[in-house]
Amino acid sequence: MVRDWKVISVATRLMVTSVVVLLVGCASEQLPVLPTATIHPSITKDVNDYRYIIGPGDKIKISVWGNPEGSGSYQVRPDGMVSTALVDDVVAAGRTPTELSRDLEEKLSRYIRDPIVSVSVDNFVGPFSEQVRVMGEAVEPRAISYKEDMTLFDVMIEVGGLTEFADGNSARLIRVIDNEQRQFSLQMDDLMRDGVIEANVDILPGDIIFIPEAWF
Repeated sequence: MVRDWKVISVATRLMVTSVVVLLVGCASEQLPVLPTATIHPSITKDVNDYRYIIGPGDKIKISVWGNPEGSGSYQVRPDGMVSTALVDDVVAAGRTPTELSRDLEEKLSRYIRDPIVSVSVDNFVGPFSEQVRVMGEAVEPRAISYKEDMTLFDVMIEVGGLTEFADGNSARLIRVIDNEQRQFSLQMDDLMRDGVIEANVDILPGDIIFIPEAWF
């Protein structure tokens, strides 16, 4: 009996040792190198040619003239699709309300003669490629929905301005141009603290603003 317990004890120690070696081996493994984030450029290239693009999370109202059964309010799903009372899985994200209206008219023509559809947006979120993201030393860093003719000053009002630790004149704006991310310097201290209006610049959908902390 004693021998049996010794055998069990040895077997137990070997099992524990094997588990420890396995855990150490797993802990020492390195994650594979991940690719950089995919670039999704905004469709807006000029501040004078802005059109709102529907995004996941948007609440839209679809009105089918003369057909209340086909009308209603819907929320765009995370996959960018929307399902209506008469049509399932219609791509909404990445389209303007007018483009979605024409697509719905085409699909509804199978059930309704000469349908007339209008789409309006009740809650504006938009896709990430159309949002303006502010990171770093802003009072409320976050992503905000772009509005027509938005400037840097307008963006900073939305995020509450600079913190007391911000190095505003070392801030950078990251913008996708020709499918490549490019960086531009900003003079945000001059604009927000000294009122130098010449430091104000136009903002485009998809811009990323990074505000570093000052080194005292």
